[in-house]
Amino acid sequence: MPEIASNPRTENEVAGTTNQRPPLRILFVEDHTDSRSVIASLLTRCGYSVSVAETIGIALEMLNTQQFDVILSDIGLPDGSGNGLVMLAKQHQNSIVAIALSGFSAEQDIKFSREMGFDVYLTKPVDFHELRKALEKLAA
Repeated sequence: MPEIASNPRTENEVAGTTNQRPPLRILFVEDHTDSRSVIASLLTRCGYSVSVAETIGIALEMLNTQQFDVILSDIGLPDGSGNGLVMLAKQHQNSIVAIALSGFSAEQDIKFSREMGFDVYLTKPVDFHELRKALEKLAA
């Protein structure tokens, strides 16, 4: 999967201030084509550097060759669970932050995902403003 280039002008730059930090590098793992496209596009417009993967296999290849600050992942993926992906990613790079985007909203699902390494758990349909708030806290 090709990387989606980040927008070189962040909202802060448009407002007249500059942000000295480089944009967060996000690996977005989502198998649903439309969701992947829309969310990746919105994140890119917000100034984040977004790479996309539709399977765990592709995501693991990308994690082996690139550095990311955040994994934004669905839980139910065609070749396994986002929980397993995050567990492996954190073994490889323990500073990476993981945000779940999932249709599973039962308390036991959320608890299990947190135990596996997700730092933030958002349920689908995703409130994009809530996602941005979580990412802004990470960037601060």
